[in-house]
Amino acid sequence: MTAKHPPIYEDPLAVLDAARVRTLMLVSGLHDRQWLGPRLDIVNPPLWELGHLGWFEEFWCLRQGRRECGSSLGNADALYDSARIPHDVRWDLPLPDAAATLNYVAAVRAAVNKRCVIHRNDADLMYFVQLSAMHEEMHCEAFTYTRQTLGYPRPPGSVTEPAPGAACAGDADIGGGRFQLGAADNGTFVFDNEKWAHPVEVQPFRMARTPVTNAQFAGFVDADGYRESQWWSRAGWAWREQADAIAPLYWQRVGDTWMRRHFDRTEALAPDEPVIHVNWHEAQAWCRWAGRRLPTEAEWEFAAATVPGEPGSKRRYPWGDADPDTNTANLYGGAGQCVAVSACPEGDSAWGVRQMIGNVWEWTADEFQPYPGFIRDPYAEYSEPWFGTHKVLRGGCHATRPMLIRNTWRNFYTPDRRDIYAGFRTCAP
Repeated sequence: MTAKHPPIYEDPLAVLDAARVRTLMLVSGLHDRQWLGPRLDIVNPPLWELGHLGWFEEFWCLRQGRRECGSSLGNADALYDSARIPHDVRWDLPLPDAAATLNYVAAVRAAVNKRCVIHRNDADLMYFVQLSAMHEEMHCEAFTYTRQTLGYPRPPGSVTEPAPGAACAGDADIGGGRFQLGAADNGTFVFDNEKWAHPVEVQPFRMARTPVTNAQFAGFVDADGYRESQWWSRAGWAWREQADAIAPLYWQRVGDTWMRRHFDRTEALAPDEPVIHVNWHEAQAWCRWAGRRLPTEAEWEFAAATVPGEPGSKRRYPWGDADPDTNTANLYGGAGQCVAVSACPEGDSAWGVRQMIGNVWEWTADEFQPYPGFIRDPYAEYSEPWFGTHKVLRGGCHATRPMLIRNTWRNFYTPDRRDIYAGFRTCAP
């Protein structure tokens, strides 16, 4: 029997506690210098990030989002409020040391637990507890790719290989049609950028059954794709020149073999795993070279969520409404890294498209924009500041907690980011 992922908890406190277990595991073993790490645009100091998790939970669950209500740590707002503290000064702040930071986040958690016992029927409190859990799990994913960025050892944790599958190649024919893009208002937790489902017409199209593999992307690299501007947009070529990129991040050529750095080790590149750590510009360049294109958001969600011959139907996951397990998706609790694009055949969508959830985040063609009638949630800084400057990714990755992901989830990053666990799949032109 294949091992299951941890259950998707209905109890918000259980979700919150599960996230904290993972956080503590991810920061375990860091020595003094690693708690701050180098000053980089793409990561936070782990010491700051840990304190920020405690601050966020305290701010929403104990202070009800009001800055006039003081923190239990006197200067916490001046240290950890990410909306007000520029990224590049976070290394210069008078942060408490690791022991004091761990004590702070533990004290906040104890106070939240106590408040939840007293106010267990407070719907607003339970919403903010769940928000804090989701927020912490997203930071757990960020801690994971931070360890990769900084060359720290692979995070500890059990590993369960997802179910293998037969080769899955070529395109699936997607019939298109009218469907509801976005999340339905059915009482489940979703973020403001998923709200609300609205009708969209999708024309018939053909989508690759799997993400682009390392072997497929290596063909572009070996054909000098990084040195020929014809494959790149103007912005993409400017990025490539500025970054002096000649291959995906962490790739190294050793003789005739492509190698890659995986945390603190160098290993041979697996040809049948999805290419990862490529940004939107790189994905677009490969598509131009290969005569393909990125899917739109609507196409991606249509292929993941709808069922042929069942107008109006929409699944929570590509395979249906059952919670993810290692038969259906490579998420957190599975392999701990990418697996072959043929794995997890039971997770195929109704159109026969594989791994739309898990393994790698997938870039889409679209700019991150609000849906019609957008109204921001109390956590105003989550979506609204990033509209118009970021690109949308879908589907989750091997470091995403199962309870976070669903077909309507919208991730978003700037098109130059390639430290994240992102790859892509393509459509026929």
